[in-house]
Amino acid sequence: MNKKQRRWRNRIVVAIVIFAAIMAVDETGLLASAFGPTGSVYAAFALYLIPYLVAGYDVLAKAARNIRAGEAFDECFLMTVATIGAFAMVAFPDTDPHMAEGAAVMLFYQVGELFQSYAVGQSRKSIAQMMDIAPEYANVERDGELVQVDPAEVAVGTVVVVKPGERVPLDGVVCDGTSQLDTAALTGESVPRHVEGGSEVVSGCVNMTGLLHVRTTKPYGESTVARILELVENASEKKARTENFITRFARVYTPIVVFAALALAVVPPLAGMGAWSDWILRGLTFLVVSCPCALVISVPLSFFGGIGGASRLGILVKGSNYLELLAKVDTVVFDKTGTLTSGTFSVVAIHPEAGVEADYVLSCAAHAEAFSDHPIAVSVREAYSGRIDRERIREVREESGHGVSAQVDEHVVLVGNDRLMEEHGASWHDCDLTGTVLHVSVDGAYVGHIVIADVVKDDAEAAVRELHEAGVRRCVMLTGDRADVAEAVGRRLGLDEVRAQLLPQDKVAEVERLLAEEPSGAHLAFVGDGINDAPVLTRADVGIAMGAMGSDAAIEAADVVLMNSKLSDVPAAIRLSRAALRNIHENLFWAFIYNIIGIPLAAGVFIPFGLTLNPMFGAAAMSLSSFCVVSNALRLNLFDVHSTKHDRAAKNAASLPAVSAQPAAVANKESTKEDTAMKKTLKVEGMMCGHCEARVKKALEALPEVDEAVVSHEAGTAIVTLNAEVADDVLKKAVEDQDYPVTGIQ
Repeated sequence: MNKKQRRWRNRIVVAIVIFAAIMAVDETGLLASAFGPTGSVYAAFALYLIPYLVAGYDVLAKAARNIRAGEAFDECFLMTVATIGAFAMVAFPDTDPHMAEGAAVMLFYQVGELFQSYAVGQSRKSIAQMMDIAPEYANVERDGELVQVDPAEVAVGTVVVVKPGERVPLDGVVCDGTSQLDTAALTGESVPRHVEGGSEVVSGCVNMTGLLHVRTTKPYGESTVARILELVENASEKKARTENFITRFARVYTPIVVFAALALAVVPPLAGMGAWSDWILRGLTFLVVSCPCALVISVPLSFFGGIGGASRLGILVKGSNYLELLAKVDTVVFDKTGTLTSGTFSVVAIHPEAGVEADYVLSCAAHAEAFSDHPIAVSVREAYSGRIDRERIREVREESGHGVSAQVDEHVVLVGNDRLMEEHGASWHDCDLTGTVLHVSVDGAYVGHIVIADVVKDDAEAAVRELHEAGVRRCVMLTGDRADVAEAVGRRLGLDEVRAQLLPQDKVAEVERLLAEEPSGAHLAFVGDGINDAPVLTRADVGIAMGAMGSDAAIEAADVVLMNSKLSDVPAAIRLSRAALRNIHENLFWAFIYNIIGIPLAAGVFIPFGLTLNPMFGAAAMSLSSFCVVSNALRLNLFDVHSTKHDRAAKNAASLPAVSAQPAAVANKESTKEDTAMKKTLKVEGMMCGHCEARVKKALEALPEVDEAVVSHEAGTAIVTLNAEVADDVLKKAVEDQDYPVTGIQ
């Protein structure tokens, strides 16, 4: 509890103690002995006012303020009218006094409100913790001394000093020093990040070890920490449809309750159906029971819990409306580069010629590329584990668009594409693997080639699988990359559909097409990270940006930001959003059940059966209802986002199209083909790697009767899709010509 809640709690405890003492004195007859039968009533009236005012003076004050502001109809107004009315029953000498009930109603109401406040505080706690990342000051050197200034006053290009233990105040580049940065507050990543001269750093990270000098690249208002805080602060402003409905409902419901209670108190006695005091008491009880406390808090409290739980996982949801939409997502569309893949080049394969060591091929390439800053050259050098001796290298010549030539020791080394080999008259052969192929020759002799490609993220395949398990109907990839590259990524990750060679405007058109195909009530989410993804993030029902350190435009356009850039957070966010909606439905059930039972009972519907409701018990039931709603909402803090317990199977999953990596125009044409293709499965031995798969695939697809071949060295199979009849011997020969035995065809 915070300080305010502790004071509130203590005030309620004091009021309860006083109330219990007064009730004990009253019930034992001490007041009647001291003041007589009539005087004891007025003495009890005065005494019960003490705990009533101690517990509820703030409720009375708020009701008065709201009346003056013209907003009378809320739960404070209901409690004020009901409790004052209970005390006013002393004016009816023909009925029992109800001051105790009036004080008890206020006590029960305040207990329920305290539970509600605590629950909201707990749900907001994770969000509020994000506010701690804000740097309080920046160290700027002036006249040879370090001066602490407001980060908002630091101009772009200023060098700030970050001491060990301090937060990086602004985004920038390290110009001096080395250190480890704690990025957990931003990304959730527990492993410290090493930084040195030239490394980019973002505000909000904690400098752990060395002294850093950072040259700022952004003003504070555009820094990472400022953007995050803005997201957090504005999250509560964007309400879900369910939340808005409950708010509107309460505005209509409350005045109806007031006038219904008034009618209940006045009409029956006027019609001669009983004493005024009895019906006024029922009207007051009706007010207490009808108070929409549980109903009003049921929805926002669950959304607070969902957004707070997401924040703890490093998932920033910009509003409860987006949390609600996430729960109904059945199509997830991914960008490729930087989202499904790392966005950086890496060596994925080395294929030496017969009698040549793979390390020799890599060593020759690394030495030839030693002086190049090209990303491909950097990836080759990073893959080489040995030391590059630059003194061995001479006459390095870049051949634009083709590669590089260099003299290493006494040998002429060529590293580049097929055009470089042809220009120098060197022999070479093609590679069927997807990626950039670097051919390597030494003194005109071909020694092998290196395949470089964008690497798929470690958790990408698992994320796609989890999305399918969670009931997402289709996972789609949109990319501007080549069709063969896209196809390889799509097959590996188990994507349902792929569209390649797309410009940014083409991605928007594809998303429009996918949105048009969505069934009623279903929604589409797009996951991206680059500035070119911003239009698509905006157009999708839910835009999800990868990483707070990514593109400013993408983060600004997105509705959800994954702080740690983990693809596994996408299914986690969907599971959490669905848990929040389930929690809301459960809360609404309890709130409505309470009203369905309590309101008729308070209105006297069951009087013929001998059942009535005292205001005190009505208040206790109201408090219990709020307690149930609060306790249920707090369960969200214990929800396991990786649990498959509540996952549901995707609808119409069997009707999904096969992966297509064609450009949009070609893919649409292909989709018109009849789905009557014949398939055969070949059992193939001897395949050891992706290179083997590619050779078999190319050989089979060279046959005019084969539309597609799906080859797996792990399963030892090649599944071919045929457009016409073809003899098994023809298929077998095509594979065995590549030196891979075929043991069976089905």
